[in-house]
Amino acid sequence: MALWALWALWGLMIVAVFGVAVMVLWNWLLPDIFGFAGINLWQALGLFVLARILFGSFNGKHWLGAHIHHNPIREKWMKMTPEERKEFVLKRHDLFHKHHFHFRMEGGFGSKTDGMPAKENE
Repeated sequence: MALWALWALWGLMIVAVFGVAVMVLWNWLLPDIFGFAGINLWQALGLFVLARILFGSFNGKHWLGAHIHHNPIREKWMKMTPEERKEFVLKRHDLFHKHHFHFRMEGGFGSKTDGMPAKENE
């Protein structure tokens, strides 16, 4: 048997398994929860295709959960030297502490940069 025929057979088997899974889950859950009618295998396959069109792609990597996410920040991080990473972390730390509130030992919360003393308990 040709290799392409094996791949086609394998693809049909995967689609059939997903169709059966959709049908079984639909018929098990939705009639009891929402009162919907049960569905057959062809309707389940149609729902599966519709869901892929509306919510996903037909790219094989996405079907089996092997999403490969493009993360530009992670890519930049991986190209940095240890010194650049340390500088990056320190800059983010300083920005966070400059713009966020901090607990003060005098008894309250206040911005480090607002120049106002913490309010006394009234």
